[in-house]
Amino acid sequence: MYLIFDTETTGLPKRWDAPITDTDNWPRVVQIAWQLHDEMGNLIEHEDYLIKPDGFDIPYDSERVHGISTQLAQEQGIALEEMLEKFNIALSKTKFVVGQNLNFDLMVTGSEFVRAQIANQLQEIPVLDTCTEHTAQLCQIPGGRGGKFKLPTLTELHEFLFGEPFSEAHNATADVEATTRCFLELVRKQQYTREQLDVEEDYFLKFKQSNPSTIAPVGLKHVNLQKASAALKIDEEPVVSNQEIKENLAELSDAPFVHLHNHSQFSILQSTASVKDLAEAAAANNMTAVAMTDHANMMGAFHFVRAIQAVNKTLADGEEEREPLKAIIGCEFQVCENMNDKSIKDNGYQIVILAKNKKGYHNLAKLASKAFTDGFYYVPRIDKELLLQYKDDLIVLTGNLYGEVPSKILNIGEKQAEEALLWWKQNFGDDLYIEIMRHGQEDETRANQVLIALSRKHDIKIVATNNTYYIHKEDANAHDILLCVRDGEKQSTPIGRGRGYRYGLPNDQYYFKSSEEMKELFKDLPDAILNIKEVIDKIEAFELARDVLLPAFDIPERFIDPDDATKGTKNGENAT
Repeated sequence: MYLIFDTETTGLPKRWDAPITDTDNWPRVVQIAWQLHDEMGNLIEHEDYLIKPDGFDIPYDSERVHGISTQLAQEQGIALEEMLEKFNIALSKTKFVVGQNLNFDLMVTGSEFVRAQIANQLQEIPVLDTCTEHTAQLCQIPGGRGGKFKLPTLTELHEFLFGEPFSEAHNATADVEATTRCFLELVRKQQYTREQLDVEEDYFLKFKQSNPSTIAPVGLKHVNLQKASAALKIDEEPVVSNQEIKENLAELSDAPFVHLHNHSQFSILQSTASVKDLAEAAAANNMTAVAMTDHANMMGAFHFVRAIQAVNKTLADGEEEREPLKAIIGCEFQVCENMNDKSIKDNGYQIVILAKNKKGYHNLAKLASKAFTDGFYYVPRIDKELLLQYKDDLIVLTGNLYGEVPSKILNIGEKQAEEALLWWKQNFGDDLYIEIMRHGQEDETRANQVLIALSRKHDIKIVATNNTYYIHKEDANAHDILLCVRDGEKQSTPIGRGRGYRYGLPNDQYYFKSSEEMKELFKDLPDAILNIKEVIDKIEAFELARDVLLPAFDIPERFIDPDDATKGTKNGENAT
């Protein structure tokens, strides 16, 4: 008997080498499907179940892959224990478990057995995988590691065997049907050995007699899970009336807006904006302050303050009386779990931290230094333990979609995101602000819904930001070219994740927007603009430049100048 199965889950593990007993590491199963076939390939049974989430929810990024929403699983799913009992019965009937790249499915399902404390034989049953070096040699798709052929995806294997692609990937029932067809065709073509299948000498002859032509699909009906989830969705966005919008805009008309999340040329090969550009753009838009929050380093701080001072001098010399610009010095740190653990790659979450004053600046500088000297592993990193040592006079923003809270909303679950947010609130109190960004992205919109709800639930103020990497909208293409230079990619390579794609920003909205543009973007959420003044008021202007400190040298008496002692000059030392 062959048991072919597949799962859909809440995401990916943090560590692929973790045991199944590490249940915090392995994601939750939200769908499982299997087919049981006899030795001649005849279908004995097939099952497909959604699993009712218990103590977790299905994050957005996972739903986007397989289409299963938390609401759909709650309404149509069965209890985990019930599913595992049914799966255990199927396991008792089979000689092999079969799948495409099966190790992941074995681990997540095994971890569910551990959570439910149900005995099983899943990890002991022999495995037959359709994604191996052997099938890689069959398909001969270039691009594998070490010059080898790459391991084929289910779609690629299906196209190689049957001359047509498989388009319904990431639905467990459809994946199982395609995997079954591929597996049985590989058996028919004698691509497994007698030893692998543990069969008699005449097995392949009998199998071909039972299956004289290409293996056909079973023909099961597959539910479109994305459409099923969409049918259950309720628009939770509150409707803001035209009158409220009008009142909000009137309230925002005199409210100051400043950009609190900006990258300069010191975010190496990631931003086209110079520190001078940031200062001049803020002045040109009549802002009262501007922040610089480069990735993981403080190298531009001195240049930034000096650029702000130069702009302020120009403003002071002008005919129109203007409030001077305030330089807000910050840094976007990579905050990982343990900065001293270099056994696994953990780039952490991107968290924006601003200095309130000179002491806060010194703490930022210490964090940035230790990120490079102690925490560097692929990227400079800090951890929460180090951050708490240098937390004084710092303001924390939750960051972009790679920040801990937004990232957990999209990739892990809202409950875990809320727990993370409460840690930041517990340790930073009123100096924690939730960033709300609106770059016109679907994933951002989904995260914002949860972030706004969490801000109201836990009384944490929100601030409107724009993740700025270039000054003008028309600079988007130049910025994209810069990213290609950084990564050694061609601009013609499509933006996306995975093989055949490259990194790039999803649109041209990452520019230094005017106050009017930002107020228009947040006219339905005025608090996000109004709260920025509170942040500005917490921050003091301070100077970084200082005189060069040199030791007092003993010099021959004939060179001593009496004025040096009273006027602080160095005439004697510099005499010739």
